[in-house]
Amino acid sequence: MTKEGGPVGPERYRVPAGVARSESVIKNSTFIGTIGRAEDVAAAEAFVERVRAEFPDASHNAWAYRITGGPQGLIGSSDDGEPGGTAGRPMLAVLEGSGLLEIVAVGTRYFGGTKLGTGGLVRAYSGAVREALAELAVEVRVLHRLARITVDYGLYGNLQYLLPRDGVIMEDPAFAERVSMLLAVPYDRWDAVARRLSELTNGDIDLERCRVGERYDVVSLERAS
Repeated sequence: MTKEGGPVGPERYRVPAGVARSESVIKNSTFIGTIGRAEDVAAAEAFVERVRAEFPDASHNAWAYRITGGPQGLIGSSDDGEPGGTAGRPMLAVLEGSGLLEIVAVGTRYFGGTKLGTGGLVRAYSGAVREALAELAVEVRVLHRLARITVDYGLYGNLQYLLPRDGVIMEDPAFAERVSMLLAVPYDRWDAVARRLSELTNGDIDLERCRVGERYDVVSLERAS
């Protein structure tokens, strides 16, 4: 729910819509970047283990995740045996730069016999993540406030036309003497939709009093970059 009338989280954020992978060879070492979605730390750890199981003979499976953003964001990374700061942190920096949340990346390396040096490793691991990001599909998730309202049949027909123009999702209609339904209203359109409903019903519908919760809905798909 809300805190002091504000949203429970960001009004809009982007997350991976699937898994993406890149592969490159640098001085005989093969680098594989794998990216996916993780809603929490446990899911991120499980994702890393799945990739590790897929490449059990790899020299390293470094990883990084970014679950939430902001100064107190939930993040993590590991070099998995590479020199300190050459794998996990560079990968995390790429994830942070992408702006995506609930994201985890694994950088898999098959050592080819030639050392790359610290700078070369940083470029290789961060590049593996960037290349995977370029192939990643992304969901845009928007915070919606939920309200349950009841209207006359005549108004219901008008609302079916008007409300979707404000991005409102109309669900669970129940038809009796009047029509009741659940509305999912984008957070930034709440005030405008509340005014519209009040005007259409001569003040009978106070949307704030009809609130029953909040949730995130996927509103579009796009590429990560």
